[in-house]
Amino acid sequence: MAVMARDSWTDERLDDLNTRVDRGFELVDQRFEQVDRRFEQVDQRFEQVDRRFEQVDQRFEQIDRRFERVDRQLEEVRDEFIAVRREFKDELIAVRGEMKDGFEQMHRTMITILLAMVGCMFTGFATVIAALS
Repeated sequence: MAVMARDSWTDERLDDLNTRVDRGFELVDQRFEQVDRRFEQVDQRFEQVDRRFEQVDQRFEQIDRRFERVDRQLEEVRDEFIAVRREFKDELIAVRGEMKDGFEQMHRTMITILLAMVGCMFTGFATVIAALS
């Protein structure tokens, strides 16, 4: 069946068109209201995300402060280790010097004892030879 074209617009047809256009705009307005509500929900979610990021930032700041304390403590331990190493090295050098002095003194004492023994033996032999002659 063929559609017939209307040549004129009557008041009734214009009112019908106006009603349909108004209804279409009402539907568009409803859809925009739904979109606006969805955007409000999205905004609320973004606010939640922002708060969570702020919490994460605070946690990172706490962690940074902890790392700074650990770094300072490690530096203190390193400095103490270096100081102990120096003291140990100095003590080792002093002990080596004392041992060297002790061994040298012991060596001199042994030589003195050996010379005294040789002198005693020589005197003893000389006395025996003198007594025999």
